[in-house]
Amino acid sequence: MPEPDTRMDVGRWASASYRVRQPGPAEPPPERRKRSFFSKFCSCCKCCAVPRDDTDWGPAPGEVPGSRPAQPVIREGMLVVTGVDLMGQRSGATRRAHHTDEFEYDELIVRRGQPFDIRLQLQQPYDPEVHRVCLELLIGPTPQVSKATHILIPVGAPLPGLGWAAEKMGSTNDSLSLRVTTAPTAVIGKYRFSVKTRSRAGEYQMPFDPRNEIYILFNPWCREDAVYLPQDDWLEEYVLNESGRIYYGTESQIGERTWNYGQFDRGLLDACLYILDRRGMPHSGRGDPISVSRVVSAMVNSLDDNGVLVGNWTGDYSRGTNPSAWVGSVDILRQYHRTGYPVLYGQCWVFAGVVTTVLRCFGIATRTVTNYNSAHDTDVSLTMDVYFDENMKPLERLNADSVWNFHVWNDCWMTRPDLPSGYDGWQVVDATPQETSSGIFCCGPCSVEAIKNGLVYLKHDAPFIFAEVNSDKVYWQRQADGTYKIVYVEEKAIGHLISTKAVGSHERHDVTNIYKHPEGSEAERQAVETAARHGTKAHIYKNKEWGEDVSLSVETSEAVTGQDVSVQVTLSNRGSSSRSVALSLHLAPMFYTGVTGSTFKQESRQVEIPPGGAQSVRMVVSYAEYQPHLVDQAALMLSVSGKVAQTGQVLAKQHSFRLRTPDLTLTVLGPAVVGKEAQVQVVFKNPLPQTLTGAVFHMEGSGVSSPKATNIGTIGGHQTISFRQTFVPLRAGRRQLVASLDSPQLSQVHGVVTVDVAPAAGGQPAPARSSPAAGGQPAPARSSPAAGAQPAPARSSPAREAPTRSSPARGSPARSSPSRQPDPRNSPARHREPGRAG
Repeated sequence: MPEPDTRMDVGRWASASYRVRQPGPAEPPPERRKRSFFSKFCSCCKCCAVPRDDTDWGPAPGEVPGSRPAQPVIREGMLVVTGVDLMGQRSGATRRAHHTDEFEYDELIVRRGQPFDIRLQLQQPYDPEVHRVCLELLIGPTPQVSKATHILIPVGAPLPGLGWAAEKMGSTNDSLSLRVTTAPTAVIGKYRFSVKTRSRAGEYQMPFDPRNEIYILFNPWCREDAVYLPQDDWLEEYVLNESGRIYYGTESQIGERTWNYGQFDRGLLDACLYILDRRGMPHSGRGDPISVSRVVSAMVNSLDDNGVLVGNWTGDYSRGTNPSAWVGSVDILRQYHRTGYPVLYGQCWVFAGVVTTVLRCFGIATRTVTNYNSAHDTDVSLTMDVYFDENMKPLERLNADSVWNFHVWNDCWMTRPDLPSGYDGWQVVDATPQETSSGIFCCGPCSVEAIKNGLVYLKHDAPFIFAEVNSDKVYWQRQADGTYKIVYVEEKAIGHLISTKAVGSHERHDVTNIYKHPEGSEAERQAVETAARHGTKAHIYKNKEWGEDVSLSVETSEAVTGQDVSVQVTLSNRGSSSRSVALSLHLAPMFYTGVTGSTFKQESRQVEIPPGGAQSVRMVVSYAEYQPHLVDQAALMLSVSGKVAQTGQVLAKQHSFRLRTPDLTLTVLGPAVVGKEAQVQVVFKNPLPQTLTGAVFHMEGSGVSSPKATNIGTIGGHQTISFRQTFVPLRAGRRQLVASLDSPQLSQVHGVVTVDVAPAAGGQPAPARSSPAAGGQPAPARSSPAAGAQPAPARSSPAREAPTRSSPARGSPARSSPSRQPDPRNSPARHREPGRAG
C-alpha cells in the first residue's frame, strides 16, 4: 500500500488532520463543481452550466407569486413564449369534451381531473435537451404552493401524488403542443396562467395576461372527483339541464312551476364565484364540495353575510319583488353580482332555485326537492308539538313548532369521507334561513341515507332535517294540575310526497322512499324512535298510552280562486258500539310556512257514528267569505277538533289546502333564429270579479332571452288580455321561456313555452358574450406583451296542477353528447361507486 501524501494534510493538532478530497474519475472537474455551487444562488448568469433541476420551479426568496414585470428581461438564447392558445373556443374540442361548451364565455373552462390541450408560440424551436418548460397557475390573492393555490407543472415531469401533469404532444419550429391534466382535487375557480422557461441563457417568465385565465370546475364525469356521478342520464338532468320544475301548494293540490336555472348564461359563472368571495371562503378550501355546498347554503340567504337574497314572509313586498314573481335565478344572481347588495325578496323555492343554479354551475349534480307537510322543529325535540288547554283550544304561546304546507330545499351528490362508510350520494342542503347551525343560518350538507335511518348524530344538521320529513305530530292537553298529557299522536302527519323533477321528462318524481321507510313499517318506527332518543322529549316513546277507535279524515274539492270551496270531514268508527262526537271546525287564512291568521269561519256539529260505520259533514265557504282574508299562496287551514262522548277520546286534525290560480298561455309567433328578434304572444284571463292593479309581467329563458319585467297596469274583473313580448335567442337548440304575472290581488300566475331555436344563417353559433376583456370573440393564439329551419309555432300547455298525480309530460329530449376527448371515467376509481338512489 503506497504511503499517504502528507503534503495535503492540514490541522493544528497532531492527533487531528483534514484531507482535501480529490475528485473521482466520474465527477466533474473543480471548475465545473464551482459553477454548480454558484448556480444555487443564480439561475440566470452564465456561470450555470446546466438548467436548474426540474423540480426547483418555486418562487425565489422574496418573490411574490404572480407578481412580475409586464416587460420581462429577455436575453439572447432564452426560450421566449410569444403567445398562448388555450383552445378555449366554445365550439372547440376541449369545451365539448369537458361539457362546458354551453357556457356563454370565450375563456377556457375545464373540469378537474380531465386532460386538455394547449399550444405555446415560441421564438425558436423547442429542444428538450436544452430547454425546460413549466406551466404556472395561480388562484386567490395570496397563492401558495403549500395550499395548492400556486401550481407549478414542469412539462414531462408529473407532480408525485398531486395529479397535475403536462406532457409534450408535438412541436414545430415556432410552437409546442402540450396536454395538461389537472388534479381531481384541484381548487375550483378562475386561475391566472403563465409559462416559465429555462435554458443556458437563463429563466424567462411570461407576464400574466387576463386573456389567458382558466376556469376549473368540479367534474362529476371523473371517477376520482368527490362529485363523481356514474349515470349519464342523471348528469344530463342534474348538471347540464338549464331549467326544471319546482313543486309547491299542498299535498292534495300540488302545484308546479318551471324555473330557469340558467347556469351557463353570460356572467353567471363569475356571479357564482363572487358568492364564495363575499363569504371570504379561503381558496384552499374550494376544492372540497362539502365545504363549498355549506358556504353556498349560508350565502344564498342574506342573514349573517349580506348574501344573495333577503327572505320575506310578511306579505309586504313593496320595496322589492314578490317572491312568486321570480321565474329564474339569472336576474337574481346578476343583480347581486352587479350591486353587491342582497336582492329583495325570496322564499324557500327561490332560495332553492338559486342554490341549484350555483351548484350546477360549479359542476355539482343538484336537484330541487319539495317536501309537503314539512315540520319546523324549534326545540330539537324531533317531534312536532301542538299544545291545547283543557277545552282543546290551541295555546298559541306554546305552539312554536309549525308545519309548512310545503318546503323546498336541494339534494346534491357527493362522497362523504367525513362520515362512516355508506353515506355517500344525495346530501340535503337548505339555504332558507330557519335555524342557525354553528351560529350561522345555513343547513347541510346532510346525508339522505342518515335521515332515512334516524341517525341524527351525523353531521351536518341531521336533527332539524329529520324532523322536517319524519317527525310525529304530538298533541298535548293541559290537565287540571297544570301538567300536560299526550292525548293523540299523528304518526303519518309529516313528510309527504317528497317530489322533484323526473330525469329526462317534466313528470313529478316521488323520492319519499329515499328519505324514509314506508309509513307505519317497523323500520320507519325504529328510525323515528332512534332519532327521538337524541331529542329533548325522548321519554314520550317509553310509555305509550294513547289509542283510538274513532278516526277522522278531511278532503277538499278542487278549489279555484274566485269560486266557492267545499270541505268534507269524515269520521270513522272502528269500534263495536255507536259513538257520539261533538265536532268543531275552524277555518283561517294560512301562510305556507304554517303561520295562521284569525279564524273567519267556524261551525259546530254533533255527529252520530254507527259501529263499524262512517259519517261525513260538509262545510261550504263562499268567495265573498274567504276573499278578504287571503294571503300569499292563497292557502287556508281547517282545524278540526272533537271529543268522543262514550270514551273521552280526543280528536284533532289540521288540514291545509290552497286555491288554484290560472295559467299564462304563451305562444311563439313564427320561427326563432339565433341572433334575430322573435315574438311570443301572452294570453291571460282574470279569474276574479275584482280588478287587478299594478300587474307586472316577468319573462326569462336560458339561452333565449335576458330577464325582463313589463308593467301591464290594470286588468278588469274576468277580463282577458293579450299582448306580445320580443326576445332574441342566443343559442340554438330546444329552449324554454318562463313567465309570471303578479299583482297585489293575485299572484302565483305562471306560464312556460318550449322554443326550438334554429342556428344563424350559415350555421354559425351565436357569439358568446363574455367579460369585456375577452371581447366576446373566439380566442385566437394570444400574444404576450413581451413579444335555417322553420319550426312550427310552439304553444304552452295551460295545465300546471296535479292534485294527486304526476304532472303531464312536456317532453324535451336530453341533448346528445358529441364525441369527446379521453374519458376521465376510464381511470381507476379511488372510492366506491355510489349506488343509484331515488
